[in-house]
Amino acid sequence: MNISVVIPLLNEQESLTELYNWIAKVMQSNSFSYEIIFIDDGSTDGSWDTITQLSQQDQQVKGIRFLKNFGKSQALHAGFEQAKGNVVITMDADLQDNPEEIPELYDLIDKDGYDLISGWKKKRYDSVIAKNLPSKLFNAAARSTSGVKLHDFNCGLKAYKNIVVKNIDVHGEMHRYIPVLAKNAGFNKIGEKVVLHQARKYGKTKFGMSRFINGFLDLVTIWFMSRFGKRPMHFFGLIGTLLFIVGFGFSLYLGIDKLFIETKGRLIAQRPEFYIALTAMILGTQFFLAGFLGEIILTSKRSKERYKISEKIHL
Repeated sequence: MNISVVIPLLNEQESLTELYNWIAKVMQSNSFSYEIIFIDDGSTDGSWDTITQLSQQDQQVKGIRFLKNFGKSQALHAGFEQAKGNVVITMDADLQDNPEEIPELYDLIDKDGYDLISGWKKKRYDSVIAKNLPSKLFNAAARSTSGVKLHDFNCGLKAYKNIVVKNIDVHGEMHRYIPVLAKNAGFNKIGEKVVLHQARKYGKTKFGMSRFINGFLDLVTIWFMSRFGKRPMHFFGLIGTLLFIVGFGFSLYLGIDKLFIETKGRLIAQRPEFYIALTAMILGTQFFLAGFLGEIILTSKRSKERYKISEKIHL
């Protein structure tokens, strides 16, 4: 199979039939063998009924339905697990991504040998304050911390080799930083393509202030995991050891001063150095234990079940 198109969605019923017809037209005109995997992330507007109807018309339409809204990252994870195409294309269901881009994205992966191609919405039709400015801040921060030089990390239109999606773990809210996850997994041939962006035709955007805040928190997580995820003791243990040494140094100073220098009879507990030493040693011990516990957790098997599926179609 040439292409798997993975489409996560939440309450996009109005756009699904139009999107399917558009994708099918592009696939058939280019003689691609394909599958379209819709992942309904807990929609309440009848999106699943539309997906069911489309699957009855076309066996290439497949569907996954979550019991409730678990998030875009979990939806992508479920779609990636089922994707069988040599090239996997992800796109949003709101008709803001253009399926006409698919043939060029496919060629960049299949013929030019890229591991991942990320879309760049150079000209956007979103609100400047609500979405454009936060996206620019996200992208600048992601470039500086990850070393992946992309203009638009958050573009939903991306193309991957199948082996890439099978070897990255998209969870939490990490879908924004899939190129960074791919790089951390060892896939270094990452490119970018300017793609058309269209104004939303139906419904309303799901973007909110919580996504703005969560995006930066996830970026910190990505940075930490890429540098210390395999050996947390290297981070926590180092800080803990340094703090403990500082605390022990103050304690040693207080002991020597009390035994051989101090003449005023002041109690050690009345001196500020005592509290600095106590705090530093306690914090140092806690950091060291955090690193030790992190190493233990890494040795245990992590549960992969982060969402519940109620129905599947053709899968």
